[in-house]
Amino acid sequence: MNDKNAMALVHSTESFGSVDGPGVRFIIFLQGCPLRCQFCHNPDTWKMTDETGAIWKSADELLNQALRYRAYWKNSGGITVSGGEPLLQIDFLLEFFKKAKEKGIHTVIDTAGGPFTRKEPFFSKFQELMKYTDLLLVDIKHIDTECHKVLTGRSNENILDMIRYLSDIKKPIWIRHVLVPKRSDKDEYLTRLADFIHSLNNVEKVEILPYHTMGIYKWKELGLDYPLEGINPPTKERVENAKKILTI
Repeated sequence: MNDKNAMALVHSTESFGSVDGPGVRFIIFLQGCPLRCQFCHNPDTWKMTDETGAIWKSADELLNQALRYRAYWKNSGGITVSGGEPLLQIDFLLEFFKKAKEKGIHTVIDTAGGPFTRKEPFFSKFQELMKYTDLLLVDIKHIDTECHKVLTGRSNENILDMIRYLSDIKKPIWIRHVLVPKRSDKDEYLTRLADFIHSLNNVEKVEILPYHTMGIYKWKELGLDYPLEGINPPTKERVENAKKILTI
């Protein structure tokens, strides 16, 4: 059996994902996240602990599980590792993606970039990981650093630095942005985000994800106060406005 560093604390899996990367995908949701997004619909993934019902699984175990569905992937599908925040478990990701690429599988990481740093040992591992990663879905929570702190509890400086690094190495990314009324849904912020995106050379797609309230019950189950109480999802007009501003 591998040591726990090369294993993953898994929250859940999805066999036929269709929105987390190209084609039909096997999605692994890892446990643990350093951000505390006010709109998070999975606060049960925050803590890096198996007390939540998460299970330790090895790379081989997960790969074998995924391969049962390979017939459905066709040419465009594959495996996406999401979260929580997958980069918190970078040792597992490295081993898992190496094995996936040996099988010719298309690999995607869905990340908000919270753990990224150019300090060692993380940065060398990240550079190595990128050799086995075909695409990243990168969530930009807010372009403004101070507003990002309010929205997530953390600065966005290292996250934007990760995205610039990915642009420098020309690693393909899809950018995702959750549109939250009274937080990120202001033309000023959307324009600044558009300027940042246009400074990059690796963005294949920008997706606007309208804020929704479907995860509120999980906050209540965990005994947490929901910070966006009373804020409704954005109107169709505001979603279209954001798509227009953020068109690449």
